[in-house]
Amino acid sequence: MQALPIFMNITNRLCVVIGGGEVATRKVTMLLKANAAITLYSPELCHELQDLANAGKITYVKARFEQSQLANACMVVAATNDEPVNIAVSVAAKAQNIPVNVVDAPHLCTFTMASIIDRSPIVIAISSEGNAPVLARYVRTKIETMLPTSYGRIAHIAGEFRDKVKAKFATTQERRIFWEGILQGPIVERILSGQETAAREALDAVLSGSAEVKNNGEVYLVGGGPGDPDLLTFRALRLMQQCDVCVYDKLVSPEVMELVRRDAELIYVGKSRDQHTLPQEEINALLAKLALQGKRVLRLKGGDPFIFGRGGEEIETLMEHGVPFQVVPGITAANGVSSYAGIPLTHRDYAQACLFITGHLKAKPNSKELTLDLDWVAMSRPRQTVVIYMGLVGLAEICQQLIAHGVSPDMPAAVVQQGTTQRQRVVTATLKDLAEKVGSAEMKPPCLTIIGEVVQLREKLNWFNVNEKP
Repeated sequence: MQALPIFMNITNRLCVVIGGGEVATRKVTMLLKANAAITLYSPELCHELQDLANAGKITYVKARFEQSQLANACMVVAATNDEPVNIAVSVAAKAQNIPVNVVDAPHLCTFTMASIIDRSPIVIAISSEGNAPVLARYVRTKIETMLPTSYGRIAHIAGEFRDKVKAKFATTQERRIFWEGILQGPIVERILSGQETAAREALDAVLSGSAEVKNNGEVYLVGGGPGDPDLLTFRALRLMQQCDVCVYDKLVSPEVMELVRRDAELIYVGKSRDQHTLPQEEINALLAKLALQGKRVLRLKGGDPFIFGRGGEEIETLMEHGVPFQVVPGITAANGVSSYAGIPLTHRDYAQACLFITGHLKAKPNSKELTLDLDWVAMSRPRQTVVIYMGLVGLAEICQQLIAHGVSPDMPAAVVQQGTTQRQRVVTATLKDLAEKVGSAEMKPPCLTIIGEVVQLREKLNWFNVNEKP
């Protein structure tokens, strides 16, 4: 280590910046985040810096560099493309023992600005000591994906309780053990899920002796998206990595399942037509039972839990049993699959509305015959896109009914199989021949049906699988 990493308090302290271009803007932006009082000297200003000056956020002096400009500064940054000026700033600052940073010139610096991960008051600085700033930014990006933005809220709440904890526990070791238990337990999970009031109440209860620090069970209702694991949210991935049990559906892709914690117990409850591993009521009860045993239960669903995912039914049961839970939305199939198929769901020239429909077949009253009970009139309105989940088996009837209710037989339509994955297949046709073409292609679930004028844009906008014929 050739440089000492430190954090300097520059709130309301004078920081001088020499330079008025894009590089200076980046440095000024970082200094403003630390609440510095900035005076900037430059013959000219770029638009961004001029806006900051006009707003009173920085003090701008139109002038070339002079040594006297550094008086009373706690630090100086040289951000010009004029090497003689940068050298002069460095020499003057060093002569006055003022910390100086010269952009892209480590040999002229007494300090360098690190690549920052800001979860204030948690701040992580990454430095290559000026040797490889792009590499430092790359490392920062990697760490960014591992740390939820809400970590700052944990630190704020911990700060609020610092005196109470100190009064409760006499020694540093006791306080460390206490905080380690909190940081690995459900109280922190409440903060991360936005339930800060409940977290504060739980901390108060623990410190007052009316509750113990226990790792109680909880259910994470997580949307696994349409198949591509890169479409998972950061929160979904974090919870997938810390669960004890994963209760998952048929529509969760193998690639997404690979990201679940390796030693978690896996329980498959997938449903296919006429084949339910567990009835929904038993799934609801299973989630509550596992959580009441003290387990962290990941309920992993394809797409989004609240869009044809029965997530509402499941959390109703959890609430009845007093089981804590959180819901993590996922990219629903309509959004993800249509995007990867090159079909925008709305377009100002073709569709101003979008309708999501479940095409699941239902039994007729007092009969074993299956049928579709859909709002055909609403689905037949012009200038909209209709997206049908689980509509493969009833596709022929869907097409017939829409045509019977006034939709043109030549309306563009598509069926997408296993969208967003490397196994994606797309069949495009018109409403009158869609069912026949899909049958000839032997399409298998999971499939999504898209009907509307926007489908004709696929030939132009297909980007994901360019070798596939539209």
